[in-house]
Amino acid sequence: MNQYLDPAVTTSEAVEQLQSGMNIFVHGASATPTPLLEALCRRCDLTDVRLYHMHTAGPAPFVEPACHGRIQSVSLFTGSPVRQAIQDGQADFIPVFLSDIPGLFQSGRIRLDAALLQVSPPDKHGFCSLGTSVDAARAAADCAPLLIAEINRQMPRTHGHSVVPLKSFAAWTATDRPLHEHPPMPETPVEAAIGEQIAQLIKDGATLQTGIGAIPDAVLSRLGSKSDLGVHTEMFSDRIVDLVHAGVITNRCKKIYPGQIVTSFVTGTRRLFDFVDDNPQVAFYPCDITNDTNLLRKIDKLVAVNSALQIDLTGQVCADSIGHRIYSGIGGQMDFIRGAAMSPGGHAIIALPSTAVRGTVSRIVAELAPGAGVVTTRGHVQWVVTEYGAVNLHGLSLRQRGDALIAIAHPDFRGELRQQLNQLRHFGGLTP
Repeated sequence: MNQYLDPAVTTSEAVEQLQSGMNIFVHGASATPTPLLEALCRRCDLTDVRLYHMHTAGPAPFVEPACHGRIQSVSLFTGSPVRQAIQDGQADFIPVFLSDIPGLFQSGRIRLDAALLQVSPPDKHGFCSLGTSVDAARAAADCAPLLIAEINRQMPRTHGHSVVPLKSFAAWTATDRPLHEHPPMPETPVEAAIGEQIAQLIKDGATLQTGIGAIPDAVLSRLGSKSDLGVHTEMFSDRIVDLVHAGVITNRCKKIYPGQIVTSFVTGTRRLFDFVDDNPQVAFYPCDITNDTNLLRKIDKLVAVNSALQIDLTGQVCADSIGHRIYSGIGGQMDFIRGAAMSPGGHAIIALPSTAVRGTVSRIVAELAPGAGVVTTRGHVQWVVTEYGAVNLHGLSLRQRGDALIAIAHPDFRGELRQQLNQLRHFGGLTP
């Protein structure tokens, strides 16, 4: 259906209906509508505009100095383009579970006046698709009274709860450009060792939740000998495609959404985008569905693999900040950690390298850095994995947790951590 091309307008014309004082949702990840954002930022007449978004890809002109005082970025999950702006006080951040974000829009807690979306061309019935990112964009598309679209010929048409009628858009611009890609990175020996540890915890018939990055890739690349794995996740990347083609991921054992890979968004390369395009095997749902703990607990053998920046000797996990510096967000970590913990036969896993800053800093610490955000509490944490081993903290006392975490810390820091544990908890005179 190419009839949408005739009413299409330029990017500058598409954003003409936006007004000062508006709260505007911006589609994220590979679906970031970059041409519309650039046109919005050229509107020098606009003031007091707030952009609500998760991590965006590509350029972020809205945090450039030319937009200071006119356009305010408000991250619901922080990506690299806006980290410095948040640190400098030029942008803001909302700590929130990914599963709660749609409700913020639906309830009016955050009032949306408009949404900038990137969608696929309409089908013969007049329906566009939200493509690679349904997540919170579904709620934004349903709640915002003014929808403006970039209709990109290269945006995949995805299945699930993804469609938006063309007639819903007040204006749209037509493009034919590659989506923002996120290629896999080469694996390091540390990531390989962590991947080996986690792969041993994944049994045949398990359902996986993994994110993007070197450690999830290292895990997935070591699952070739498994059988009948399933996927129910908030997002996935290219490595999942390898396992589907190898016949490892079949979703045959899933009782919830059987036979389907369930996700909220995808980020990766063109190969991944081609895989999800018009693929009924992959179902995209809003993140309040994919991350619903009441649903996750019903999935047998759910294995959730999430990352951390720092963990203290009691098991408190910091995953969103480096001290006071906001790095990412709460995201779906707690949703899946709790869901996997309650899943029959499930495993909730926090994975992290033992050190940072080229081996000079231990990520396992006696106490979190000042300002560090606790994303997963010590009451929720279960498995913790580094390149030196895997330990399950569930049911362990504070002293036992400290001992277990020191055992998987980098050897260069174990003596110091032992001294700090004894001083903090007065365990020096206790026998194991």
